[in-house]
Amino acid sequence: MVSERTLPEFNTTSIQLTQEEGLMLYEDMTLGRLFEDKCAEMYYRGRMFGFVHLYNGQEAVSTGIIKALRPDEDYVSSTYRDHVHALSCGVPPREVMAELFGKETGCSKGRGGSMHLFSEKHRLLGGYAFVAEGIPVATGAAFQSKYRREMMGDETADQVTVCFFGDGASNNGQFFECLNMAALWKLPIIYVVENNKWAIGMAHNRATSQPEIYKKASVFDMVGVEVDGMDVLAVRKVAQEAIARARAGEGPTLIEALTYRFRGHSLADPDELRSPDEKQFWGSKDPIQRLEAYLIEHNLANQSELDEIKQKVQASVDDAVKFAEESPEPDPKELYRYVFAED
Repeated sequence: MVSERTLPEFNTTSIQLTQEEGLMLYEDMTLGRLFEDKCAEMYYRGRMFGFVHLYNGQEAVSTGIIKALRPDEDYVSSTYRDHVHALSCGVPPREVMAELFGKETGCSKGRGGSMHLFSEKHRLLGGYAFVAEGIPVATGAAFQSKYRREMMGDETADQVTVCFFGDGASNNGQFFECLNMAALWKLPIIYVVENNKWAIGMAHNRATSQPEIYKKASVFDMVGVEVDGMDVLAVRKVAQEAIARARAGEGPTLIEALTYRFRGHSLADPDELRSPDEKQFWGSKDPIQRLEAYLIEHNLANQSELDEIKQKVQASVDDAVKFAEESPEPDPKELYRYVFAED
């Protein structure tokens, strides 16, 4: 087993968390986990097709970052592991599940599938099949916010853009080019590296000369932050600080969230490359269980309240499957519809 990086410690006494906020974070992470579990079930039962990459284990990153943004106003760019990002953005579970089933009622009208979720209403700029493909798109979104505010005098244009990508993307040229531009122009963007240690089957430590990705921010004179990506409260804190900097015109931030996917790269991956010891190490840091323990310990919730939330979320996921199954297939006559923006 490759030696693990020491996870940054986070002092929970430094935060003020209300009961409402705590339960909101818990419900969002639980939705992500149960939704992905249902996707696995549907895939293995032959009801869902194509490439499906699940997010189990990484929920604290999506929830901690996205739930600190202004809903339906700030922008989010995702990856091909995009279901849970979409849910955190507020895209209804029904629309996400219907898209995974290739139905007309899906958020991308059944044309995108698992890797290409999109919602203009929820400012989700898309999931992207190619590694690092979303980085320039997100950088452009941040540029237009700054341009509208500073060149067109639009005082309401103070939106922040968050760009998610994996550790493998940090070796891609688009990563370096876009971070350089964002730093030069002080763009209101947060680059979030979800470092789950593996780029498909390539161990991160074998693929990069500087495994500590957050340190790469220094060459662009950009703030770089390392955070325990299995602790939603730690992620939320660094997100709030980065968002405040971006909105104040102080430029971009690179956040490296150290996290782990509990399943293989995709549902077609037998997951034979990762050692049992490594899986056990990270499995013991389950972000949902950690938040559960925190909420109970700080008298923000009791077990029955949390169980109620799980039941409510499971009902929502089951409803999403029923909705997807009963929804119509796209009409073959409309094959070319939605190619252009006017559609």
